[in-house]
Amino acid sequence: MTALHAQPQPGEPLIPMPALTPDALRAAVEELTPSRMPAFVRDLVDATTSAQQAQSLAPLRTFVHTWGVFVAIQRYPSRAARLRHLEDVVSGGVQDPADAITEIRRIHAEAEAEAGL
Repeated sequence: MTALHAQPQPGEPLIPMPALTPDALRAAVEELTPSRMPAFVRDLVDATTSAQQAQSLAPLRTFVHTWGVFVAIQRYPSRAARLRHLEDVVSGGVQDPADAITEIRRIHAEAEAEAGL
């Protein structure tokens, strides 16, 4: 008998990086951050509508990129928490945000690389 959801070791992702498809990203968002599902669905509908109207896949590529990076970040609770903290520093307006912005960019670049983007 095996556990369905074994606790990951520190520094390990909660889930493997999913394929960059709407269905796989949806399943990952449902598992990692169910509260974000309304935003995911809204963004998918908007991207699909825009793609049809423009007769271009660019809106769907943007959707997959955005949500792929989101999932890549959320797979690591400590990284997601750090990003939230850095975003609070930037939006708080109390501290100089330069270092926080640099680290936010680094986190996003790492997530893009992990997602294969």
